Amino acid sequence: MRCELLLVLGSADKGRHYPVKVSGVEIVPDPVVRGQPATFKISASTDKTITKGKLVVDVWYFFLHVDSETHDLCAGTPCPATGKFVLASEQTLPSYTPPGSYSLQMKLLGDKNEELTCISFGFSIGFVAPVAIM
Repeated sequence: MRCELLLVLGSADKGRHYPVKVSGVEIVPDPVVRGQPATFKISASTDKTITKGKLVVDVWYFFLHVDSETHDLCAGTPCPATGKFVLASEQTLPSYTPPGSYSLQMKLLGDKNEELTCISFGFSIGFVAPVAIM
């Protein structure tokens, strides 16, 4: 199975033709800060009408698979989705999460589990832990 590879800069590998085209990824904050919310926004478009589906997200730290989550598409994206839309997900990584480079793979599956898109991109977790000011 091949996914499109998106660099944080937004370039893509045009290997496979999916019904949903991804045009960009926004990560806020970048780098991600441990113990604080991080928002991943993926700009996409389709000429189909997607009434339901799920996002399957896998995260790797170097070569170690560290997390896998499945989310209802319509929980974070207005459905039906058609034309241009944004897939959004907010995560708070534990304060003990190791700093460094991570890879994330996201698959969007339709209501019959058909693969609508698959992307991979890298993100960083900062080396400085947040400090409480008292």
